[in-house]
Amino acid sequence: MQCAFCHEIIQVEGKVSRQDTCPHCHRDLRCCRQCKFYDQNAYNECREVSAERIVDKERANFCDYFIIRGSKEGSGSHNRTVEAKKALEALFKKK
Repeated sequence: MQCAFCHEIIQVEGKVSRQDTCPHCHRDLRCCRQCKFYDQNAYNECREVSAERIVDKERANFCDYFIIRGSKEGSGSHNRTVEAKKALEALFKKK
Protein backbone atom coordinates (compact mmCIF):
# COMPACT_ATOMS: atom_id res chain seq x y z
CA MET A 1 0.00 0.00 0.00
CA GLN A 2 0.95 3.64 -0.23
CA CYS A 3 0.76 5.71 2.95
CA ALA A 4 -1.94 8.40 2.68
CA PHE A 5 0.27 10.87 4.56
CA CYS A 6 3.87 10.49 3.32
CA HIS A 7 3.05 8.56 0.11
CA GLU A 8 5.81 6.01 0.76
CA ILE A 9 5.19 2.37 -0.18
CA ILE A 10 4.52 0.07 2.80
CA GLN A 11 4.40 -3.73 2.78
CA VAL A 12 1.50 -4.84 4.98
CA GLU A 13 0.89 -8.48 5.83
CA GLY A 14 -2.03 -9.70 7.89
CA LYS A 15 -4.38 -7.53 9.90
CA VAL A 16 -3.47 -3.96 10.80
CA SER A 17 -3.79 -3.28 14.52
CA ARG A 18 -4.65 0.01 16.18
CA GLN A 19 -1.02 0.43 17.30
CA ASP A 20 0.55 -0.05 13.85
CA THR A 21 2.21 3.00 12.31
CA CYS A 22 3.90 3.88 9.04
CA PRO A 23 7.63 3.05 9.29
CA HIS A 24 8.46 6.27 7.42
CA CYS A 25 6.27 9.02 8.92
CA HIS A 26 5.03 7.18 12.05
CA ARG A 27 1.36 8.09 11.41
CA ASP A 28 -1.42 5.65 12.33
CA LEU A 29 -2.17 2.94 9.76
CA ARG A 30 -5.58 1.94 11.15
CA CYS A 31 -7.33 5.24 10.49
CA CYS A 32 -9.95 6.41 8.03
CA ARG A 33 -7.45 8.07 5.68
CA GLN A 34 -5.71 4.68 5.21
CA CYS A 35 -9.00 2.78 4.64
CA LYS A 36 -10.34 1.44 1.36
CA PHE A 37 -13.75 3.02 2.11
CA TYR A 38 -12.44 6.55 2.77
CA ASP A 39 -13.87 9.06 0.30
CA GLN A 40 -13.88 12.81 0.91
CA ASN A 41 -16.98 13.20 -1.26
CA ALA A 42 -19.08 10.53 0.49
CA TYR A 43 -21.44 11.06 3.42
CA ASN A 44 -19.28 11.14 6.61
CA GLU A 45 -16.33 10.69 4.20
CA CYS A 46 -16.97 6.91 4.13
CA ARG A 47 -18.41 4.70 1.38
CA GLU A 48 -19.34 1.98 3.92
CA VAL A 49 -22.89 3.06 4.77
CA SER A 50 -23.11 0.92 7.92
CA ALA A 51 -20.01 2.40 9.54
CA GLU A 52 -20.37 4.72 12.52
CA ARG A 53 -19.24 8.32 12.11
CA ILE A 54 -15.63 8.97 13.06
CA VAL A 55 -14.71 12.61 13.50
CA ASP A 56 -10.89 12.47 13.37
CA LYS A 57 -10.05 10.68 10.12
CA GLU A 58 -6.28 10.79 10.75
CA ARG A 59 -6.14 9.02 14.15
CA ALA A 60 -6.35 5.30 14.94
CA ASN A 61 -9.85 3.98 15.60
CA PHE A 62 -11.83 0.78 16.20
CA CYS A 63 -14.00 0.78 13.05
CA ASP A 64 -15.23 -2.75 12.28
CA TYR A 65 -15.30 -2.04 8.53
CA PHE A 66 -11.65 -1.02 8.19
CA ILE A 67 -9.86 -2.52 5.17
CA ILE A 68 -6.40 -1.25 4.34
CA ARG A 69 -6.23 0.74 1.07
CA GLY A 70 -4.85 -1.32 -1.79
CA SER A 71 -6.01 -4.56 -0.18
CA LYS A 72 -7.32 -7.36 -2.35
CA GLU A 73 -9.91 -8.08 0.35
CA GLY A 74 -13.51 -7.68 -0.81
CA SER A 75 -16.09 -5.27 0.49
CA GLY A 76 -16.95 -5.96 4.11
CA SER A 77 -20.69 -5.49 3.63
CA HIS A 78 -20.71 -7.68 0.51
CA ASN A 79 -18.96 -10.52 2.35
CA ARG A 80 -21.47 -10.30 5.22
CA THR A 81 -24.36 -10.39 2.75
CA VAL A 82 -23.03 -13.53 1.09
CA GLU A 83 -22.45 -15.20 4.48
CA ALA A 84 -25.97 -14.27 5.65
CA LYS A 85 -27.52 -15.72 2.49
CA LYS A 86 -25.64 -18.99 2.94
CA ALA A 87 -26.75 -19.21 6.57
CA LEU A 88 -30.40 -18.65 5.63
CA GLU A 89 -30.24 -21.21 2.82
CA ALA A 90 -28.77 -23.76 5.22
CA LEU A 91 -31.46 -22.98 7.80
CA PHE A 92 -34.37 -23.45 5.37
CA LYS A 93 -32.80 -26.22 3.27
CA LYS A 94 -35.17 -29.11 2.61
CA LYS A 95 -33.93 -32.50 3.76
